[in-house]
Amino acid sequence: MEVIKFPPRDQWASIQTRPVFDYTVLFDRVQKILDDVRQHGDKALLNYTKQFDNANLESLEVTKEEIAEAAPLLSVELKQAIEMSRRNIWKFHSEQQHDYDEIQTSPGVYCWQKAVPIEKVGFYIPGGSAPLFSTVLMLGIPAQIAECKEVILCTPPNAEGKVHPAILYAAKVAGIHRIFKVGGAQAIAAMAYGTETVPKVYKIFGPGNQYVTAAKQLVSLREVAIDMPAGPSEVEVIADETANPVFVAADLLSQAEHGADSQVLLVTTSEKLVEQVKDQLLIQLNKLPRKEIAEKALENSKIIIVKSLEEAIAFTNEYAPEHLIISTKSYMVVSENIVNAGSVFLGNMTPESAGDYASGTNHTLPTNGYAKAYNGVNLDSFIRKITFQQLTPEGLTNLSNAIILMAENEGLQGHANAVKLRIERD
Repeated sequence: MEVIKFPPRDQWASIQTRPVFDYTVLFDRVQKILDDVRQHGDKALLNYTKQFDNANLESLEVTKEEIAEAAPLLSVELKQAIEMSRRNIWKFHSEQQHDYDEIQTSPGVYCWQKAVPIEKVGFYIPGGSAPLFSTVLMLGIPAQIAECKEVILCTPPNAEGKVHPAILYAAKVAGIHRIFKVGGAQAIAAMAYGTETVPKVYKIFGPGNQYVTAAKQLVSLREVAIDMPAGPSEVEVIADETANPVFVAADLLSQAEHGADSQVLLVTTSEKLVEQVKDQLLIQLNKLPRKEIAEKALENSKIIIVKSLEEAIAFTNEYAPEHLIISTKSYMVVSENIVNAGSVFLGNMTPESAGDYASGTNHTLPTNGYAKAYNGVNLDSFIRKITFQQLTPEGLTNLSNAIILMAENEGLQGHANAVKLRIERD
């Protein structure tokens, strides 16, 4: 990792640059896949599954028998871990439900909101070397609490046409209604447009590779909503002299192993800690099965030495990390000044891995600085709020002059007439 000492503020922007891939270079290729699926439906999906996943499928949907066969393939311990995660995610997200009271904004004018679930949602879950069954829980459980009527999941099969058993088991636990063996940009197309087998949804959630991300961006322009803009995963650690270098190195590597394009940052006030963390990175890196991936990610990563925690906070709020770990003596005070971050982890005993799996918070978070404007997935991600209003004759009379004046001054006489005719009739 590159070490940068006391950078002036005018250099922060260049230091904070992410190794972001330009997805627009894939748009032409991905658009062809989207158009093919829109035109040819299941036939296109089966062809792409053979081409990209080396799987010859007769049907796209996972059967009830396949789902039932998944559970015995998992250890009792893993199933218990999934259940603990499910319980905590459910508890945290169920507390996000709200009652919406009727408000009388002025005499005779009543307004209120009603929360309704998005009826049809679709999840994309990557397979391959890191089958993200934890993401199934993170997306499926809030959708279950919100009572979405149709919840589907697309994930690529292996060469034998099978879906990873942990994904199937997690899908059952999370209340997913239907599962399909389809991956890549073609899966996003299927959920955006619908095919003979895969139903069209109203909103698509979930991570994916560059082609999946490009596909989500393209379909979101016209066809369907998506959860948020996505990019490579990232973590920042703010640390002072009280931080444990073993823990800090482990946290940096835990995120670096996500992908070669991941980025990890250490922002610290302690030069002594820097050398200790660098030593630990070398020791721990050699023990990781995904060493090569983590090693490449570290090439995109930096250690920044700052003069004070106030400067670390300012730097962080400009960077807006997906994950932020605060390993300082006064971590609660520091956290109160953080305004731009996806999810924050406080103290030496709170690893980012806790949020990824089992603490209860959601791990589907904004990356690439989007934490300045987006929050992570929560219960509201699966809910729409419809506003209602009811006016009594007194209420309309009280508002009438203001409505008529504003409408006429905007040149919208029809709006004004809708009020005048009611007033005159009374």
